[in-house]
Amino acid sequence: MPSPRISQELKNEIYFVTLTIQKWYYLFDRHDRWEILLKALRYYQKNNDLKIYAWVFMINHIHLIFQIEDSVDFLRSFKSYTSHQLKDDLLLTEPDVLRLFKFKDGYHIWRNKNFPELIQTEDFFYQKVKYVEENPVKKSYVYNPEDWKYSSANVIQLLNVTRFE
Repeated sequence: MPSPRISQELKNEIYFVTLTIQKWYYLFDRHDRWEILLKALRYYQKNNDLKIYAWVFMINHIHLIFQIEDSVDFLRSFKSYTSHQLKDDLLLTEPDVLRLFKFKDGYHIWRNKNFPELIQTEDFFYQKVKYVEENPVKKSYVYNPEDWKYSSANVIQLLNVTRFE
């Protein structure tokens, strides 16, 4: 069972996480919103030594297998930055949709829980990679994992992917 949080003592380990849009709303399937996520992850790869082992962007969530010096800070920062970018995009492209993300204390694009799972064995690592990369097939978006553009399974790499060491 996944822990609700990443332990401070284990914040530099390899994790599998799922980041989900509030209300499971289909947000990424239009207006190039996947690009917001790509740009943010590329920034962390370049400036914060983020290692991505597997990833997939779906229409209302993303899966990542990653490692960075401080996973807790990375997730908080990534979600905050992309929330602001997505909010600005919604304001320009679909202002009526933005109200779906309005709460008493402000706007919240991402759900709070990331369901982090610590990757401790090679078998578990490859099980999660398979799960991540086959997600678009399972949802019937494509027939083959490599056909989904926004995935580490795609032969044209949009993000640098680190292989398991």
